[in-house]
Amino acid sequence: MNAVASTLAEQINNLLPQTQCTKCGYPACRAYAQAIADSTASYNQCPPGGQEGINKLADLLGQASIPLNPNNGVEKPRTLAFIDEAVCIGCTLCIQACPVDAIMGANKQMHTVIPELCTGCDLCVAPCPVDCIAMIPSSDSLNKTGWQAWSQEQADSAKLRYQQRELRLIREKQENEKRLLAKAHEKLKLVSSETAETQSELDEKERKKKIIANAILRATNKKEQQQ
Repeated sequence: MNAVASTLAEQINNLLPQTQCTKCGYPACRAYAQAIADSTASYNQCPPGGQEGINKLADLLGQASIPLNPNNGVEKPRTLAFIDEAVCIGCTLCIQACPVDAIMGANKQMHTVIPELCTGCDLCVAPCPVDCIAMIPSSDSLNKTGWQAWSQEQADSAKLRYQQRELRLIREKQENEKRLLAKAHEKLKLVSSETAETQSELDEKERKKKIIANAILRATNKKEQQQ
């Protein structure tokens, strides 16, 4: 990726609504922006941005405005996720799916959506095992679509929350891997200290040690590669 493409990708990303809905066919707005900059995706694949969003991208790219690709969806009024708290079982799958941390709750406890933070991406709906999540019209954007129903301030806030969530997930993954590695070292010490009186017991002990040592080696190599 060259510097020009990177700069263009950032400019494109700044014109996207940052709903992180994946309707464009990419896992996040930034990935879609990069694909447009790389000429591997068209600039008419973002339903939340609507026609106005396409027009903005067309101006930036020096291209003619084109209609929204119907394969990616249609431009429509913004909706918000709503959780039927009486049905919610507290499985946390919706929390894990939300790309902007707009859902509050904990394991086996009732969840609720923070309306002002919800981007309407609807990614929380499918994972719910009890179908207690519905997308309802946003009261402040009735009959408004695209950027008429979504401000630049909201987009900037959503992008920041998405970035913070991504950093948190990376940190949590690293911390979990560190804990698992420490446990593996402790397990290796425990197995090494076990007394083996027969050959079969000795063979079993060595087998366990080899398995744990290999696991530690893989984890260490993965950590070094990430750094």
